[in-house]
Amino acid sequence: MEYADGKVKDLQIAYIGGGSRGWAWTFMTDLAMDEELSGTIRLYDIDAEAAKHNEIIGNRLSAREDVVGKWNYTVSDSLQSALTGADFIVISILPGTFDEMAVDVHMPERLGIYQSVGDTAGPGGAMRALRTIPMYVEIAQAIRAYAPKAWVINYTNPMSLCVKTLYYVFPEIKAFGCCHEVFGTQKVLKGILEETMGLKDVKREDIQVNVLGINHFTWFDYASYKGIDLFPIYRKYTEEHKEDGYKEADKNWANSTFECAHIVKFDLFRKYGLIAAAGDRHLVEFMPGVGDSYLKDPETVKRWKFGLTTVDWRKKDLQERLAKSARLAAGEEEIELKPTGEEGIQLIKALCGLTRKISNVNIPNTGHQIANLPESAVVETNAVFERDAIRPLYAGELPEQIKELVDPHVANHERILKAAILCDFDLVVEAFLEDPQVKGRASREQVEELVRDMLRSTAKYLPEGWKKYL
Repeated sequence: MEYADGKVKDLQIAYIGGGSRGWAWTFMTDLAMDEELSGTIRLYDIDAEAAKHNEIIGNRLSAREDVVGKWNYTVSDSLQSALTGADFIVISILPGTFDEMAVDVHMPERLGIYQSVGDTAGPGGAMRALRTIPMYVEIAQAIRAYAPKAWVINYTNPMSLCVKTLYYVFPEIKAFGCCHEVFGTQKVLKGILEETMGLKDVKREDIQVNVLGINHFTWFDYASYKGIDLFPIYRKYTEEHKEDGYKEADKNWANSTFECAHIVKFDLFRKYGLIAAAGDRHLVEFMPGVGDSYLKDPETVKRWKFGLTTVDWRKKDLQERLAKSARLAAGEEEIELKPTGEEGIQLIKALCGLTRKISNVNIPNTGHQIANLPESAVVETNAVFERDAIRPLYAGELPEQIKELVDPHVANHERILKAAILCDFDLVVEAFLEDPQVKGRASREQVEELVRDMLRSTAKYLPEGWKKYL
C-alpha cells in the first residue's frame, strides 16, 4: 500500500465470499463513502457468477460521480491469486446452503428444542461449525502460505469457532472477528437516555462501555455518557418497562424477523446485574433450556417478544437479494449511499495508521483480557486499533453467575473444534449433551440419533471422514 497526503492508495483487499449479497454490499457502500482509502478488491467465491456480479456492481459504484472512495473490483479464480500480496483479508461465507441451515434450525425441534437463530450456539451452531471449520482450515492454510502478514477480518458465524480455527491452524495469524450486536445495545442505551432525560442527537459511539463475554453473549459492566452513569437510568427503565420492553422496538418486533422488544435483555439485567449486550434472539440460545426458559416453545417466545427465524424466511429473502443483485448489475438500480453503521472500514483505517479506534473485537484470550476465562477461549472485549496493531483492553472478570453461563459454551468450543478436525462422532454427541439448550431435555440415545440424522442431512458439505458414521 502507498501513503500520500494523509491517504492510503493501492490498498489490496481480498474478499473471501466475494459473491455475498449482504456483507459485500455493506462493505462496498462504506468504502465508497470514505475518501481516505482506495485500491483493489479481489473477490473470491466458489460461486464465480455471484462474484462476477459483485465485480460489476462494485465497479459501477466506484465510477459514480458522487462516490469519493475509488476502488477497482476484480474476480480472482483461486485463493492463491486472491491472497497473494493482500494487505487485508475479509471472510464472509455461508457454509452450505439454506437447505443445510434448515436442518440446523428445525431438526432439533423434534426433541422440543427451538432455536431463534441456530448459527452460533445450540445444536444448529454446532452443526454449522462442523461444516465451517474444514473450510476455515483451508483458508488459514492458504493465508499462511500466500499472505501471512495480512490482517484478517472475519464476519462469518459461528464467530468464536471461526476465529478459533484460524489461530489453531496458523497461530501467528493477525485475525479478529467483527460483530455489530454490541452496537445495537449501545443504540438502545442511546434511545433510553434520550427518552428519559430529554437529550437529543446522542451518538451511539459516545455511549462508552466495557465489553466482556463471548460472541453473541456479551455483557456491559460499565456504561457511561459524558459523565453520566447509565446503570441507574437503565435499572429504572427496565423496571418500568419489563412487560412492554424498549418503547421504540416494541412497535416493530412482531413484524420483523430480526427485531425484539429487549425484554429478555431487561430480565437478564434484573437477574444478573449486568447489561446483556446482544439481541434477545442470540442471548436466549446461551441460556439453560430446562424449566420455563425463554425458548420453551413458540408461545413462550411470543410472550418474550422476539422471533424464531425460520429458514423459509431466509430462502425468500435470498430470492429477493438475487433479484436485487441482477438489477444492480444491469444498472436498473443503484446502491444507496448512506452510512451502514458498521465499523470494519474504520478498523482498516486505524490498522493503516490513519486514525486510532477503540472497538469490540473477537480474539483469543491470550492477553487475559477476561481474567477468569482460559487463554484458549476466543472472547469479545474492547481493543485499541492503531497502526499495524490490535491491543486488547483488560475487561476484568465475569461475575461468577454469568461465568457459570459462559463456561459450557467455552468448553464446547474446544469439543467442537476437535470433533471437526478429527471427525469424531462421540465428541459431537458430548457437545450436544453439554449444550445448555439440550442438557436435561433428551437422553443420550435420542441425542445420538439426532446427531446422526443431522450429519446425514448435511453430509454434502462435510469431510469424507464423517461417512463411517452415516
